[in-house]
Amino acid sequence: MVKQARAARTRQALVRAAAEVFAAEGYAGASLPAISERAGVSNGALHFHFASKHDLAAEVERAAAAGAQRLAERCRGRADTLLQSLVHTACGLLLAVVADPVIRAGFRLSGDPSRKGGTRLLRWWQAWVHELVVQAQREGELARDVPADVATTVIVAATAGFEVMGAADRDVLSAERVTQLWTFVLPRLASSPDHASTPPQPQTPLEQPGDQGGFRK
Repeated sequence: MVKQARAARTRQALVRAAAEVFAAEGYAGASLPAISERAGVSNGALHFHFASKHDLAAEVERAAAAGAQRLAERCRGRADTLLQSLVHTACGLLLAVVADPVIRAGFRLSGDPSRKGGTRLLRWWQAWVHELVVQAQREGELARDVPADVATTVIVAATAGFEVMGAADRDVLSAERVTQLWTFVLPRLASSPDHASTPPQPQTPLEQPGDQGGFRK
């Protein structure tokens, strides 16, 4: 049991260290020696848990997607409308990019051209947004002249764009900027003013960053 607990802690440390390096350097610029040094473990310990940089990046992206999904579920459960759920989740994710290196690395790896097949987080986010937008359309929350595919593209592109810009200027990912985005976009998407109210400026993600990019209460 002691060895298993130690192995689990080592694996968590490697995933978090890898996320920090991937988020800062990108996939191509990250090296396994730099990751093991940041995690405080030997190269041998790293290779015991992960056979390659590709495997380690895949685990970081898996952890990021799992954390994002849990955040989305919480936001959806607390919102009064579908569009409000969408706003809360998008705001929470963008603030999580600042607070959680695993979420931040997940988005960067998803859009990194040097890594093949690494679009897990972005593909999940696009599918989640599209599903919610289609439901909002069916419930009459979405404006009649706004196609679901167009709304999905705008929301996903805005979210990904904020993440890219935030990598160069962290102030872009402030609560004020995120709220300004939805104040501009939401009235165009909503079928009525009742569905176009933006939430108060969020100060922090709904949960605190966990050890592997998830969120804990």
